[in-house]
Order: sequence, then C-alpha cells, then structure tokens
Amino acid sequence: VQLVESGGGLVQAGGSLRLSCAASGFSFGSYDMNWVRRAPGKDFEWVSGITNTGDETFYAGTVKGRFTISRDNGKSAVYLQMTNLKTEDTATYYCRSGSIHAGFRGYVPQGQGTQVTVFS
Repeated sequence: VQLVESGGGLVQAGGSLRLSCAASGFSFGSYDMNWVRRAPGKDFEWVSGITNTGDETFYAGTVKGRFTISRDNGKSAVYLQMTNLKTEDTATYYCRSGSIHAGFRGYVPQGQGTQVTVFS
C-alpha cells in the first residue's frame, strides 16, 4: 500500500487549498477512503470520509460546510477541497484507506502527509 499526499501549503485564513492523494498497491475502488489530520501536539483527528463508490461522503463537524471530499477511482486518487480555511485547520493531513469508523489506536500513517499551515 502506498499513499502519496500533496497539495498542502501556507495560506491565509479564509483561503483555499486542494489536497490530493495518489494511491497504489491495492484495489483502490474497493475501499472507503478518508482524510485525517494531526496538529502539532495533538492527537489524530478524522476529517472526512468517502465510500468506495463515492456515493456517500462524511465530515467532521469542525469542517462540514467548508471541506469537500471526492475521489476518482479511475485515477486511484482521493481529494480534499478545503475552503474558508481557519488557523485551527493547521495540521499535517494524511489520507487513509478503510472504514470511517476506524479508530487511531496503533495507527501509523500510510503516507508522508502534506502540511497545511493557515495564518491569520
């Protein structure tokens, strides 16, 4: 399994970013996918999930209405469009395969993550 996140950066509060995750090494279209994040000094936080077919999406309350998850099974990729960014969105973002209900015990990110820094 290989997941490669990209698209992070430094952005002013209120701005937007689009994160991408390129997946390989597994049957991408058979798995739900998620975005999770970890802010400095804090635990992992689930951000958003999408079913394997893309017909259902789910969001944490902290990002609902501002973030949009999508996927392209033909490209084995999942995306996170982030708008109206807030300083509290600052974190390293990771994509994660599997159930949206999976916890973080023993979780080791499958990719290197992409850093999002929001300044006011």
